[in-house]
Amino acid sequence: MNNNNKLMMSTKYNPKEIEKDRYRFWVEGKFFEATGDKEKEPFTIVIPPPNVTGRLHLGHAWDTTMQDTISRMKRMQGYDVLWLPGMDHAGIATQAKVEAKLKEQGKNRHDLGREKFLDVSWDWKGEYADFIRSQWEKLGLGLDYSRERFTLDDGLSDAVREVFVSLYEKGLIYRGEYIINWDPDTKTALSDIEVEYAEVQGKFYHMRYPIKESDETIEIATTRPETMLGDTAVAVHPDDDRYQHLIGKTVILPIVGRELEIVADAYVDMELGSGAVKITPAHDPNDFEIGNRHELERVLVMNENGSMNENAGRYKGMDRFACRKQIVRDLQEKDVLFDIEDHVHQVGHSERSGAVVEPYLSTQWFVNMQPLADAAIELQGGDGKVNFVPERFERTYLHWLENIRDWCISRQLWWGHRIPAWYHQETGELYVGKEAPSDIEKWVQDEDVLDTWFSSALWPFSTMGWPDEESEDFKRYFPTDVLVTGYDIIFFWVARMIFQSKQFTGKRPFKDVLIHGLIRDAQGRKMSKSLGNGVDPMDVIDQYGADSLRYFLLTGSTPGQDLRFHWEKIEATWNFANKVWNASRFSLMNMENFSYEDIDLSSEKSLADKWILTRLNETIEHVTKNTNKYEFGEAGRHLYNFIWDELCDWYIEMAKLPLYGDDDEQKLTTRSVLAHVLDQTMRMLHPYMPFVTEEIWQQLPHHGESITVSQWPKVKSEFHDEKASSEMKRLVSIIKSVRNIRAEVDTPLSKQIKLLIKTEDEKIASELEFNRSYLERFCNPSELVISTNAEAPEKAMSAVVTGAELFLPLEGLIDIDKEIGRLEKDMTKWTKEVERVQKKLANDNFVNKAPDHVVNEERQKEKDYLEKQAKVKERLEELKS
Repeated sequence: MNNNNKLMMSTKYNPKEIEKDRYRFWVEGKFFEATGDKEKEPFTIVIPPPNVTGRLHLGHAWDTTMQDTISRMKRMQGYDVLWLPGMDHAGIATQAKVEAKLKEQGKNRHDLGREKFLDVSWDWKGEYADFIRSQWEKLGLGLDYSRERFTLDDGLSDAVREVFVSLYEKGLIYRGEYIINWDPDTKTALSDIEVEYAEVQGKFYHMRYPIKESDETIEIATTRPETMLGDTAVAVHPDDDRYQHLIGKTVILPIVGRELEIVADAYVDMELGSGAVKITPAHDPNDFEIGNRHELERVLVMNENGSMNENAGRYKGMDRFACRKQIVRDLQEKDVLFDIEDHVHQVGHSERSGAVVEPYLSTQWFVNMQPLADAAIELQGGDGKVNFVPERFERTYLHWLENIRDWCISRQLWWGHRIPAWYHQETGELYVGKEAPSDIEKWVQDEDVLDTWFSSALWPFSTMGWPDEESEDFKRYFPTDVLVTGYDIIFFWVARMIFQSKQFTGKRPFKDVLIHGLIRDAQGRKMSKSLGNGVDPMDVIDQYGADSLRYFLLTGSTPGQDLRFHWEKIEATWNFANKVWNASRFSLMNMENFSYEDIDLSSEKSLADKWILTRLNETIEHVTKNTNKYEFGEAGRHLYNFIWDELCDWYIEMAKLPLYGDDDEQKLTTRSVLAHVLDQTMRMLHPYMPFVTEEIWQQLPHHGESITVSQWPKVKSEFHDEKASSEMKRLVSIIKSVRNIRAEVDTPLSKQIKLLIKTEDEKIASELEFNRSYLERFCNPSELVISTNAEAPEKAMSAVVTGAELFLPLEGLIDIDKEIGRLEKDMTKWTKEVERVQKKLANDNFVNKAPDHVVNEERQKEKDYLEKQAKVKERLEELKS
């Protein structure tokens, strides 16, 4: 117990009080810091770095709670645990937030200039990093703050430059003009996976382009008529008989008047539409490839903000969507546009801004992905593969790699890792290097920054000191052991970490990757601002405590599945914590002046003692096995059942007999068993509910500074007793059966009753006789008969348990005449209900016309009423016989 050997626990479970200063105690005690102790095996997790764009949401809470649970358990199992914290600069997202804040002040980034804008961005980072750390604290996350990193740290910036230059020198990074995904709102390029597709009700616009010096026309269709201003050809399939005579001829582009060649290209689908397609190389990725094959001009008709440029002629300055409406009207007037067809299609939107993404011709930096993807796929075929949990996500990962496209890594932003490339102001020469050119005054650095995921992809090893491969942390803690993340960023992040780690360290970045789903509301909807269904984890903690939130998050779903948030379930986990608190407090009240040195588990134990120690062993085995497999829900179920049903409802109740008795030796044994079981149980529960378990453990007879660094429970074979388990199971069955019979006939426990137990053999009779005190305490018999030849009374309630029959004479339980009267009323009631529902189900109109679920409800009622009627009839026959 605590140093004063006096109970310090408050009478009520109050998470706010318990959690208030505990985190500071852990951090100041340096219990979370990796020690580098060579006697211990290292175990490493790197936190998926949250973006410094705002406060953490429930998804972060779920993700980090799983990591904390794993790291706490591994620390207690004797590993040298490093759980490395950090945050991501989140280029587009953070810059958008900072620019929005400047806009409120009537400014923009160009007013400030690049350097001052970056100063403002660093201030933003400092403010939100503090928010995030305070939330980590409230959640109780056991992070090693001495190693905290940020993706724009000097060390991580060194790693980014090393990787960029190395890939460039190997020909795996190149610069070129290609069609990319363009966000007109943030005015930056996006990678393919930063585009979210949604079904949109659009239109197919059918037009006829006139053939030059002919009365013929050729029909084409488009969903984006504003791009026709950039058309440079019309394409048909070389084998399409309809157009053989037109290949090589020219059409006149309506409105613009430009002459377009009709080219033959096998890409065209003869079966789709008219079999002829307009080619706009600067505004469509497929048209871009066709344009390359036929050496077509690329005419860009839009500005970076989505407005039309000088190549759009009289539409210059119009927004792209306004231009679409106007050009449709103009084409209709000229009788070029002859049909508008409704069309639902997938439209790409920027993941960050929500803007409709524009395929856009632009000069950008790219990573040649095929060699990197091939190496990552090869990795999965060997012993050093990354293990996906659940396994099915490996197929998702591999499918993406097998269909890889080059990665556009440049972003037209200021906040981020600036591309280490310089252009000579006189010769135009390109220089790429980790350091700027020596004659820097003659060079201009590339204005763009790198995609956020470029630096995040290096996170598992850049945070360990790489590219210094002699770094102590890199040598000891890399590769890491497990990554915990959601299935929504397998492509964004997981895949990129794997191929970059394989390329630059030759190893997998982590042994396991534990994939979880998304948190949804009670109705299964994704949480969003627009729906107003989001839940702030800090609000949950304020109301119910971090332990309740953590336990719900950990036990609410299986790996890979989504989790639905229910306030009722949070309340249920609070009730569980409250049960743990009250049971521990009662136990500790009976341990005053009882120290760790007083614990003696070698003396003679009662059946309850032997049973609870056996069940403790089994629970340790289940919880350890399932937590190691990341089956937190299953581990939590075993813990819950053991604590609530067995420790609280049975053992502690049975322990009251010796605790309140006069036998000092029995009292010492019971205190010892209770202290040991509570200690071991708190240790198992600690990774799930760290605050309440630390508070209770500090009150228990223990040695050590904190439960966080106490030893994880181990199965003790000397305490395993199958015979005691079997005997206790029979005893519990008898007590439950008696309680059920009492409830059935409305006889309270306070009223004494006669109980006869007829056993199969003398061995069972002797066993029950030896444990008579439990039966007397929990069944409250006026007379208890245990015998192999106990005679069953004529009228009695009975029950069968393994190895014995129970009889409770009715005379002692109820007034038989009164009970017969009550049952006859019930019989009348259930007979009427059966007749009513059967009449309804016999009506063909009802059965054939009512909804299926209504008919099924009535059939279920019929089954329920018939069962109740039969039960009452059986009881009446028993009483009247």
